[in-house]
Amino acid sequence: MSSAAAAPAPHPRHNPQTQALLHGSIVPTLLRLAWPTVLVMLAQSSSGLIETWFVSRLGTDALAGMALVFPGFMMMQMLSGGAMGGGISSAIARALGARRHADADALVLHAVIINVALGLMFSVLVLLFGPSLYRALGGEDGSLDAALRYSNVVFAGTALVWLLNALANVIRGTGNMFVPAAAICTSVLLLVPLSPCLIFGLGPFPALGIAGGGVAIVATSALTASVLGWYILSGRSIVRLRLVPLRWALFREILRVGGVAGITTLQTTLTIALTTALVGAAAGPDAIAGFGTGGRLEYLLVPLVFGLGAPLVALVGTNIGAGQGARALRIALTGGVLAFVITEAIGVTAAIWPNAWLGLFGHDPRMLETGTAYLRTVGPAYGFFGLGLSLYFASQGAGRLFWPLLAGMLRLVIAIGGGWLALRVTGSLGWVFVALSAALVTYGVTLSAAIASGAWFGRRRWPAGRALPPLPRGPANAGP
Repeated sequence: MSSAAAAPAPHPRHNPQTQALLHGSIVPTLLRLAWPTVLVMLAQSSSGLIETWFVSRLGTDALAGMALVFPGFMMMQMLSGGAMGGGISSAIARALGARRHADADALVLHAVIINVALGLMFSVLVLLFGPSLYRALGGEDGSLDAALRYSNVVFAGTALVWLLNALANVIRGTGNMFVPAAAICTSVLLLVPLSPCLIFGLGPFPALGIAGGGVAIVATSALTASVLGWYILSGRSIVRLRLVPLRWALFREILRVGGVAGITTLQTTLTIALTTALVGAAAGPDAIAGFGTGGRLEYLLVPLVFGLGAPLVALVGTNIGAGQGARALRIALTGGVLAFVITEAIGVTAAIWPNAWLGLFGHDPRMLETGTAYLRTVGPAYGFFGLGLSLYFASQGAGRLFWPLLAGMLRLVIAIGGGWLALRVTGSLGWVFVALSAALVTYGVTLSAAIASGAWFGRRRWPAGRALPPLPRGPANAGP
C-alpha cells in the first residue's frame, strides 16, 4: 500500500477555524479571538454600571442594597460563564483538537443539562437563604429591604442566565467568539433602555423600583439564550446539539474542570463578601456603599479579563488535545502578560483619580471616603489580579487547576485573615485594604511562577510537539 493511500484523510470538520487555533501566530490569533469577547464583556459591565447609576437615583439604601446582592450575582455569572462555562469550552476544544467530533457534539446536550440543573439549585438556595445572607453582610432596614426586592427577582430567573452561558461557551469552545458576542451585545442594547423604564415606570411600563432592574436582566437573558439555541440547532455551529444517550464520561469531562474552577470562583466571591462584612461591622452601611462601589471596579476586571480568557480556554484546550503542549504554554503566558498590562493600567488610573469613578454613583462623604481609600490602596495591585485570572482560564483549557485553586486559597487567607487581624489591631479600614492588595499580588505571582516553571507538565521540562500526559480519572484530576 502506498504512503498516500495509508495516510488518513483529513476529517471534513477539522476546519480552518480549528487549524488557526493550532497553527496561527499566537498574538494575532489571540487578539483576533479576544476582541469580540472583550467588547461584549465591556458592554455587559457597562450595562451593570449604568443600572447602578439608575439605582443610585433611588437613594443610598438602594445603592447599599445592590452592593449586598452584587457579590452573589457576580458569583453566579462567574460560576456559570467562567467556571462551569470554562469546563464546557475546555471539553469541547480538547475533543475537537483530538478530532473526537462525535464526543464534541454529545457534549452540547450534557453541557445544557449541567448548567440548567445548577441554575435551578442556585435559585432555590438564594431564595431560601438570601435574607440571612444579606443580614450577615451588614444589611439592615432600608438597605436590606432593597437587597431582597432586587435579589428575589434576579435569582428567580437565574436558570436562564446559566442556560445562556452554557450555550455561549459551547460556541466559544469551537473558537467562534463572534456569535456569542453579537448576541449578547444585542441584548445589552435592549437592557440599557429597558432597565430605567422598569425602575422608574417610563411610558407604558410599571414603576417597579430596584426590582425593575432585575426584571430587565431576566427578560434579556431569556431572549439571548433563545438566539444562541437557535444558532446551534440550525446547524451553523461546528458542534451540533444531538439527542444522544447520556454518558457519565462526558459529564465528567465538563465537571472535572468546571467543578474545580467553581471552587476558585467561590474563593473570589467569598473574599469580597467577607471583606464587605468586615467593612460593614467596622463602619456601617455608608461605608459598605463606598467599598461596594469601589470594589465594583475590581469586578469590572473579571469580565474584561474573561474577554482574553475565553479565547485562552479554546486555544490552550485545542492545542492540548492535539498534543502541542509547548505551544499551549506559550499561549498561556502571552495571554497573562496582556491581561497584566490592561488591568494594571486600569488600577493605576483609578488610584490616581478615584473620584472620577466614585462620583458617578453618588456624593455621600462617607461613601467617597471609603471608596477612595480602597482604590488608592488596592488599585495598583489590579495587574496581578488580571495576570492570575488569565492564567486561571488558561489552566481550564489545559484541564489543570491545582495551582489556581492553591493561589486562590492563599488570596482568601491573606485577604480575610490579614484584614481581620489588621482591623482588630488597628481599627483602621486602611490596613484591611493593604491586606487585600497583598492578597492580589500573592495570587498573581504564585500562579504565574508555577505555570511558567512547568507545573502543568509535572517536574519535566516539556519538549515541543509532545502531548500533555493523560489526565487521571476521579478527584485527583485537579492536580498538576
